[in-house]
Amino acid sequence: MQEAMFNAPVGDDVFGEDPSVNELENLTAEMFGMEAALYCPSGTMTNQIAIKCHTQPGDEVICDTTSHIYQYEGGGIALNSAASVKLLQGERGRINAKQVAESINADDVHKARTSLVSLENTSNRGGGSCYELEEIKKIREVCDEHHLKLHLDGARLFNALVSKGDSPKEYGEQFHSISICLSKSLGCPVGSLVIGTKDFIKKGRRIRKAFGGGMRQAGHLAAAGIYALKNNVDRLQQDHLHAKQLAAALAKKDFIDTVLPVETNIIIFSIKQKFTPKELVEKMKEQNIYWYAISPTQVRIVTHLDVSPEMIERTISVIESL
Repeated sequence: MQEAMFNAPVGDDVFGEDPSVNELENLTAEMFGMEAALYCPSGTMTNQIAIKCHTQPGDEVICDTTSHIYQYEGGGIALNSAASVKLLQGERGRINAKQVAESINADDVHKARTSLVSLENTSNRGGGSCYELEEIKKIREVCDEHHLKLHLDGARLFNALVSKGDSPKEYGEQFHSISICLSKSLGCPVGSLVIGTKDFIKKGRRIRKAFGGGMRQAGHLAAAGIYALKNNVDRLQQDHLHAKQLAAALAKKDFIDTVLPVETNIIIFSIKQKFTPKELVEKMKEQNIYWYAISPTQVRIVTHLDVSPEMIERTISVIESL
């Protein structure tokens, strides 16, 4: 990946003249069977661009209460789009078509205009849980019936695709826009893309500029994304196996209360005694093993391409010694 970055041909992406950025955008759009893509510095930016494209000030966005767009993007929906949010209590971060249908506001001047539904796949706070494609199709039917747009925060979408055996093109058929992140399981140092129609991306490019996301010789970064999409997708199965191995080791410990079902590369577990999450995280850090306390009772672990089978074996050994 570093070699590809060093050798990438570059130009000025603000003027659409960076050949490596153009190649990455075309590759991604073609992969999902969509018309165009836009390369951005972060997944937060791609999500916020999509929300701003799909909504007008005063509109309402439907999403799960744990959604990244609501919890972890700095209040961007209100700040950038002047839109409000209707939060749904899904199952491990996943909402369903019935919930969406029941949450759409009536055409009433007293109510915010519902205009957008956003899903997250995999769900971060759902422990890497994955949507079933059939449920997504049902949600799209509800959106079409009520003239709503459907956006996907696909920060870890490739994990979901590998886990469920679905294809990118099947997802491209269901969503009006998709955000994918290159700097998580695919291993890139920087970058995300938002995908949609040509008109949507044209509008998004203007918003990216206003957000400060226009980059010049960004091809050196885009080259990492090209490499990742061509080489680092199938290997995600290894990360999923590693996560299941860690979860199985944790489940045997008496101080573990619950471990969320592991579908992909995220393990979230709660602690009932012996340690607080922060104490456990510090104890693992002493062993050069980095976990993350996400609440007063929960810890999160993420596996990725820099974690080798040998590291997993050593981590399991440390868990067993606790």
